[in-house]
Amino acid sequence: MDDLISALAPGRVLTDPDVTASYARDRTFLQAGAVRAVVLAESRDDVVATMKWATANGVPVVPRGAGTGLAGGAVAGDGSIVLSLARMTRIVELSPADEIAVVQPGVITADLDRAARAHGLMYAPDPSSYEISTIGGNLATNAGGLRCVKYGVTRDSALGLEVVLADGQVINTGRRTMKGVTGYDLTGLFVGSEGTLGIITEATVRLRRAPATPPVTMAAEFTSLRDAAAAVAAIIAAGCRPSMLELIDRNTLVAIDDWRHIGLEPSTQGMLLAQSDATDGEESADRMTAICEEHGATFAARSTTPEEADELIAVRRMAYQAKERLGECLTEDVCVPRSKLPDMIAEIEAVARRHDVRICTVAHAGDGNLHPVFIFERGLPEPPPHVWAAADEIFRAALRLGGTLTGEHGVGLLKKRWLELESGPVVASLQTGIKQVFDPHNILNPGKAI
Repeated sequence: MDDLISALAPGRVLTDPDVTASYARDRTFLQAGAVRAVVLAESRDDVVATMKWATANGVPVVPRGAGTGLAGGAVAGDGSIVLSLARMTRIVELSPADEIAVVQPGVITADLDRAARAHGLMYAPDPSSYEISTIGGNLATNAGGLRCVKYGVTRDSALGLEVVLADGQVINTGRRTMKGVTGYDLTGLFVGSEGTLGIITEATVRLRRAPATPPVTMAAEFTSLRDAAAAVAAIIAAGCRPSMLELIDRNTLVAIDDWRHIGLEPSTQGMLLAQSDATDGEESADRMTAICEEHGATFAARSTTPEEADELIAVRRMAYQAKERLGECLTEDVCVPRSKLPDMIAEIEAVARRHDVRICTVAHAGDGNLHPVFIFERGLPEPPPHVWAAADEIFRAALRLGGTLTGEHGVGLLKKRWLELESGPVVASLQTGIKQVFDPHNILNPGKAI
């Protein structure tokens, strides 16, 4: 360890166990091991030196951004080194002419968006944690967010990467152009690889034109969650092109109401939030409002000012914090074809009753991406058996409906036991082979994702 400490600037390596423990976990309930050290990288050279040392000494490295992950991807094991990229916060370049930005991995997602808006642009991906999550973490998990119904997930905005491999070599993938098909798509491979193939130290990302007028938001309340899901399908079928389309169930609304007193009606079982950032945003919001009323909404209205729109979206963004107040959370993110959203909601409700589990669900409804959150007693080291059994049934139901185990949070540690149910043995073998090519000594985030 002394040679690693001497290879980096003073203060870059932390070894005090009381300090390093705070870097070894993410936002899950999972318990971390005792790590050897934490490296506070401030440059690509710090990452290169760390990886060369780790390869030479056979020490596992767990990369970390802001620690906001919900799948255990940044949970460190015994004897590993945590490589924190949170200090690499520079926006290297922002080019309005090319509509791109070059950023380091520690840049906060919302900060990049704000910098782009100063030039009439925006960074489209916006996970609910956008004010605290980093670009590097978003790339590692291929994060989605509220606007992905219109603009896609993080991979759709990633053009090129600078990556440090396990042995310290530096490669550049992708391009600065909007098009390019030279060679295999290594950029797409690294995005979503959860730090198992390399450490991203710089990213070239696509920016988009910011809306010419403030977005208009519509909110609708339903006495049936299935009716709300049916309204989602009707909104998409009508060609409304929402920039957000979010569904919140009653359990989540109750948690928010208990915390922030939003005036929840006793009969409300679900709320639909939709937003349009198109030039005809008011007309689009009016159409979505009418569709919700046609599908049984007891209340539906759209915002009349940007402040009202922000207040409505804030209800959705506070959902996870509200649920954390209830107990420990096992947070999942199954995704199904949009046409199967009502069926998946029915499955979740039935599983909750069958196993007597409190499940709070929100959904990026326009994508068919649901976040059922299983609440269990605080202080337990992991969910009790009946909660795991409920999660197992929901995962299997999502696959049966033609969906996937994870839409945006990643596999991490939490979903590894179910991974082969989706991939099958041949694909699992191929993915293991890819890992072997990039990380032959298995030191990059071992035990995660594949």
